[in-house]
Amino acid sequence: MPFDFLRRRKDAAAEPAPGGPKGSPRSPSGPSRAGGPASGSGGSAQAPAGVRFDGLTEDWRLTGTMHVEGRLSDILNRRETIAISDMQWGPIDGSGPMAPAPGLKSIDPYDLIAVLAGPDTLPDFTDEERAARRVRKEPYQVVLEAPPFRIVGTVHVFPGTDPRQMLDQSPEMFIPLTGAVAYVDDRPVADPGIEVVLVNRLYVRGADPTGR
Repeated sequence: MPFDFLRRRKDAAAEPAPGGPKGSPRSPSGPSRAGGPASGSGGSAQAPAGVRFDGLTEDWRLTGTMHVEGRLSDILNRRETIAISDMQWGPIDGSGPMAPAPGLKSIDPYDLIAVLAGPDTLPDFTDEERAARRVRKEPYQVVLEAPPFRIVGTVHVFPGTDPRQMLDQSPEMFIPLTGAVAYVDDRPVADPGIEVVLVNRLYVRGADPTGR
């Protein structure tokens, strides 16, 4: 793997891509590496307990441990560097195996196109509590194009809201899709137990509502 694949260009942080949504990302090439612009110590002795991390960038899949407390979507939407450890990486196209990446100590949410969220990264709600939280929202099946990914799942929006409005600027950077699967070409990128895919709105180039 190239030594400098984690270097990011920050000069385009808030510039929209041609034909893309407002607030497009800063042309990232991958997550932060120890010693890089957003690297960290990987957590101190008081670091929160770890939960599984499974993130997708334009070129790489990254798995390991995230040291966070609270709801994962809230943490990602803070847009702050997250401490990680026990990392592995592999080409997103499946052309090579996952390999240890001990130098990865932190991740910048701007560098992530999507995060695959398992049960241990979600709040411990009962089925009734989950239903109550969505009672005012309507489910829509959508297909999001976030190159190189096509992500199919259900988005919950307030009545009268067009799901394509997710392309507009919003305080939330990551959009949760339930029952979702991310594809590269026609190959699914997921493990058993994935319940939600959190999609970075800044990378979405198309949203196709397929009906409720």
